[in-house]
Amino acid sequence: MFKRPLSNLPHLNPLPKQLRGTIRPLNTETKKQNSLPAAYYRGGTSRAVFFKQSDLPPSKTDWAPIFRNVLGSPDPYGRQLDGLGGGISSLSKVCVVGAPTHADADVDYTFVSLGIQNSDVDYSSNCGNMISAVGPFAVDSRLFPVSAREAAEVRIHNTNTGKIIRSTFPVVGGEAAASGDFAIDGVAGTAARVQLDFVHPAGSVTGTLLPTSNVTDEFDGVTATCIDVGNPCVFVRASDLGVEGDLTPEDIAAHADLLPRLDSIRRQAGVKMGIADWVESVPGSVPKICMVAKPSVTDVCGGELKQTCDDVDLLARALSVGQPHKAVPITVALALAAAARVSGSTVAGVVDGPPVDGAGITIGHASGNLLVGANFDADGALTSATVFRTARRLFEGRIYWKNDS
Repeated sequence: MFKRPLSNLPHLNPLPKQLRGTIRPLNTETKKQNSLPAAYYRGGTSRAVFFKQSDLPPSKTDWAPIFRNVLGSPDPYGRQLDGLGGGISSLSKVCVVGAPTHADADVDYTFVSLGIQNSDVDYSSNCGNMISAVGPFAVDSRLFPVSAREAAEVRIHNTNTGKIIRSTFPVVGGEAAASGDFAIDGVAGTAARVQLDFVHPAGSVTGTLLPTSNVTDEFDGVTATCIDVGNPCVFVRASDLGVEGDLTPEDIAAHADLLPRLDSIRRQAGVKMGIADWVESVPGSVPKICMVAKPSVTDVCGGELKQTCDDVDLLARALSVGQPHKAVPITVALALAAAARVSGSTVAGVVDGPPVDGAGITIGHASGNLLVGANFDADGALTSATVFRTARRLFEGRIYWKNDS
């Protein structure tokens, strides 16, 4: 009986030449995945994977490969589908919480920002949004025992900046409360309120409130205020860049040259602030850069955001790791509140009259409004800044990553 060779069967023929390059040989040395205890939290308008420091390798130099693989970076497609990142800077984060190394703290907290399409693992800044979840994680993971308390106050030492933040929030049944009636713009629904008091937040990286020793500097012909509160920040007026102050993140991304101009200013400011020696080596995460503008008298756009001069004290549109931020980083908000009190700054120049809310400054950002309080002593020194956020545990268990080395 004649048998047709298998190689002649159409459905078993090799792929066309143009497709063969996408097929890789099967790795015969398959390895089990690695895993560690972890949790996933929303903090403010961000999300991050949380680790106990005691569960990670003792040497910090061994953390980066784990974090990249856990989040799915680098991803040339920019989506981080093979990990828990979300393809935008506010979702590409890791937090490590452990025993305190500071006498005034209950826990240590290290923030890690990861690149999405590149392999950057950045320890140079703090994240004000994710710090709202650090206290709840410390309680939920039993790093900070609460017994029968109805509220917890956790003193957090941020190892990135050396600063102390007090986190106060309700507790139910020995766990951080999730339900509540407090809402923040950018997050659907309501949750338990988390109060964050940043103690002596000035000079987080540079050691001083005004790192260039000037209230304003000029970069690429644009006037800027460089200030270090929570994180080093650079504030420029939207009008000086020839744009409106109420741009959406999509508007900013689609603009012909706005992002490159802002990054050029940011990098030059980073050098003058002493963060790096040359513009190419300025980290992606700091300094932050933000455009500010006066709010309009009337709601000319008729949109959902209420950001007239009756609603907010100023408009702010911030970038985070080169991307337009969907809301405003909390550390940028803290710096805005402080800069508004510095006479002659670009921020003070757009804030007219008494504040909308006497408790602080109300910032109109891309997703809504945010009230931030800044407290100064009789000598004009910034003693603390306060902001209110929400946070929630989304899951906990074991997280897996591949060892492709």
